[in-house]
Amino acid sequence: MKLRLLAAAAFASLACACATVPAQLQGDVTQITPAQAREAGRPGLPVRWGGRIVATRASAERTCFEMIGSELSVYGRPRHMTDDGSGRFIACGAGYYDPAVYLKNRELTVTGRLEGFEAPRPETPGYERPRVIADSVYLWPQAPNQDPRYPYSRRPWPWIGWGWGDGRY
Repeated sequence: MKLRLLAAAAFASLACACATVPAQLQGDVTQITPAQAREAGRPGLPVRWGGRIVATRASAERTCFEMIGSELSVYGRPRHMTDDGSGRFIACGAGYYDPAVYLKNRELTVTGRLEGFEAPRPETPGYERPRVIADSVYLWPQAPNQDPRYPYSRRPWPWIGWGWGDGRY
C-alpha cells in the first residue's frame, strides 16, 4: 500500500514538473514591465516580455516586431492585454522571421536584453518604446476558436439540457 502511494506521489510530482516555461524562454530575468522600463530608462536589463504582434518588419539580418505587451502566465504565454497601450515595445531578433507566419495579433514571447528606446515613427505617433534585442523568439500556437459564452469545451453534465428546447433530441 505504501509503495502504491509513493508511486502515485512521484508520478504527480513529475507531472507538475512538466508544466513550466518553454526551454528557450527560461533564464534569470528582471521582473519589469515595458512601462516601468520606459520610466527607469536602464538599458542592459534581461527581460522576458510577451504580447500580441502589431507589425513585423523583416530584413535579411534581423526582424523587428512591434508589440502590445501583456502580463505573462506562469508558462510564459501572454495572458491579459493592457487597455492603455502603456505596454508597447519593440523586439528585434537576429535573422529573418517570415511576416506571413508572424502575423498581426499572434501571441509572441521574447527573452533578451533591453537595448534602449525607439522613437515613434511618423505614422504611429505616441511615446518612445523600449527596444529589446531578443535572444529567443517564441511564437505560441494559435488557440482554437471558442465561444466566450461557453468557456468549457464540454458540459460538466452533458445530459442536462437535452430535449428541453435546445434543438438536440
